[in-house]
Amino acid sequence: MADDKSKRDFRDRTRVAGDEEYEVGYFASKFGLTIPQVRELVAKHGNDRETLEREAKALGTR
Repeated sequence: MADDKSKRDFRDRTRVAGDEEYEVGYFASKFGLTIPQVRELVAKHGNDRETLEREAKALGTR
């Protein structure tokens, strides 16, 4: 039986939940950053995952 595409989860994978410790921790370990650095990125650039990943990569190369 095929999946019902109208029954979608409420989560939005294009956003990073900056107030969720597990998600901030995962993001920090993925890019080799500290948790305060990730929280600073979220505060500065918002919670759009694509933007945060781009900025995290740029921060990691500095």
